[in-house]
Amino acid sequence: MALLRPNQRPAPEADGAGRSTPPGGPHPWHGARSCRTLAAVVAADHRAPAPTEAKAELRRRVLARRDALAPETRRALSARIFDRLVALPAVGAAGVVLGYAGFGSEPVTLPFLLGVRRAGRVLVLPRVDRAARRLVLHRVDDLGDLRPGVWGIPEPDPTRCPPAAREGIELVLVPGVAFDVRGGRVGYGAGYYDRLLADWDAPPPLVAAAFDLQVVETVPMGPHDRRVDRVVTETATYPMEDR
Repeated sequence: MALLRPNQRPAPEADGAGRSTPPGGPHPWHGARSCRTLAAVVAADHRAPAPTEAKAELRRRVLARRDALAPETRRALSARIFDRLVALPAVGAAGVVLGYAGFGSEPVTLPFLLGVRRAGRVLVLPRVDRAARRLVLHRVDDLGDLRPGVWGIPEPDPTRCPPAAREGIELVLVPGVAFDVRGGRVGYGAGYYDRLLADWDAPPPLVAAAFDLQVVETVPMGPHDRRVDRVVTETATYPMEDR
């Protein structure tokens, strides 16, 4: 599977801790200091399922390119991604949004999360229950109520953020390492989002924010892998179905 060059779009298919977190400037979730990628720390967990060889190689290649982005470039491209993402009708119509706190070299999600709250919408964020190997959802009214969780990922403090039901969520912002134009997704290898979505019979729109360099021609998909409905990059939006 060939990685697309940053300026090359794939051809579309014929059928379609503290509470004083500053809202501006560089954020510690996306510090300039190099850090282990999420895939690396997941792989170090002996309880994580062994990824297939194809997925592992794709993760390595895409993460190497994503990790090489300069912090200022990552912030600028992230702003362009979310300018496009918030213009999607499904995003604008969602009153309850399941997001995630971007970490490491992921797209910077903090301004988007702040925007959800400033618009008076309900923000839900996941917390990793490592023992049960699942994501627990919490309503977050103040982003200062996040704390470093499993693998250092910012997540809701359960003593300050009440549990949230999955039913009623109207949009899911899905993280990932690599995507293709049909919505195929490769995550970090621990399967948390796969399990969250597996028995969700009629999930809301699933939207991914990604850099162009994360989009490949095709990703390996297993029987339990779920596609996302939209992949939004700094230059393109890939529609998977009319949602």
